[in-house]
Amino acid sequence: MEKEIRIDIRKLVFVEDVYIVSDNIITNLGFTTEENLDQVVSGHTGIKLMEDERISPEPFYASMIDREELTGRFSMLGNPERYTRFEQLVVCSVHDALLQTKLNLAGRRVLFILSTTKGNVEMLKDNSRTSPENNRLYLWESGEIIRSFFHFTNDTLVVSNACVSGLVAILTGARLIRAGLYDHIIVTGAEILSEFIYSGFSSFKSLSRGPCRPFDKTRDGLSLGEGAGTVILSSRPDLNPEREPVLAGRGFSSNDANHISGPSRTGEGLYIAIQQTLKHYKGKTDYISAHGTATPYNDEMEAVAITRSGLQDVPVNSLKGYWGHTLGAAGVIESVAAVHSIRNRMLIGTKGFLEPGVSQSINVIAQTRSENISNCLKIASGFGGCNAAIMYYR
Repeated sequence: MEKEIRIDIRKLVFVEDVYIVSDNIITNLGFTTEENLDQVVSGHTGIKLMEDERISPEPFYASMIDREELTGRFSMLGNPERYTRFEQLVVCSVHDALLQTKLNLAGRRVLFILSTTKGNVEMLKDNSRTSPENNRLYLWESGEIIRSFFHFTNDTLVVSNACVSGLVAILTGARLIRAGLYDHIIVTGAEILSEFIYSGFSSFKSLSRGPCRPFDKTRDGLSLGEGAGTVILSSRPDLNPEREPVLAGRGFSSNDANHISGPSRTGEGLYIAIQQTLKHYKGKTDYISAHGTATPYNDEMEAVAITRSGLQDVPVNSLKGYWGHTLGAAGVIESVAAVHSIRNRMLIGTKGFLEPGVSQSINVIAQTRSENISNCLKIASGFGGCNAAIMYYR
């Protein structure tokens, strides 16, 4: 039975500023944001040659989280036998982010948003599952499992829109807070690798023969990655007084409807998203965190859209060379890295980039360096022509 929701708009209190008060990153480079960024700044990559016949009969390059370590970490929070690997990953990420705040989870003013493209899709292989277990294939059921674990009052909101899912989830959360509907929103993007995901990208012949090389002349495809990222959005910066406040600004999502898997060669959809986002900002853009999958067409399209927007001189990087492409988690994980770049006055180098390989002369960051930046334009694109952009600033 559908729930009837009534909102008295006369009682809503609209707010302007939405703060990122806490975060977490889990990849095979670490189980906290700090562990991950220490590895990234040191130039380490999680992309390695993997041998896992559950995913591919042949060795493949990817970034994967150690199964035993994830189970061990989760066992301190719950019974691993009752939760799938995907669910364990989400719970661990949310739990770590919540530990850093004074957030009270009770009440109607807190919402959880889950971003993923495939969730528990690996369960498709297990034909012995009973019908209730098969419900876990549905993303709404995954959201309900996480809601029950943390005893969130409100139903989980699921965002699944290809590889812009994470960024759209953050945009959605920020808009709901500005509209006065919620005070605090926990956004988590998560993805695990499966035969389903690997075979899909392999059929497109879009996988790299080694660690991916975003924007580089020799790039030949993407590297897949597992991971989870969480940000806690709030109208109250005092929830985490230990950190310098960084705001999630206004943003925009678009769809150019160019092709089910190929990006627009003119970058039209991403150009629109960037232009609509920049309408709200008078100053210069200090830094761009690109999608940068290292496929020939994506990187070229992004370079075109960036140049059309007059941002060709702005430092730009891709973080896919460290964590791989984490799909529904990418927008959240890379947003966390962007926020910490702003806080730490630092630009992270593009792992794997040596020689420019796009037609437009954009300013790709090759080496990590200190830089007094105050904002970051985060962009993303995905299958079906979807695009998104958002500005983070202090």
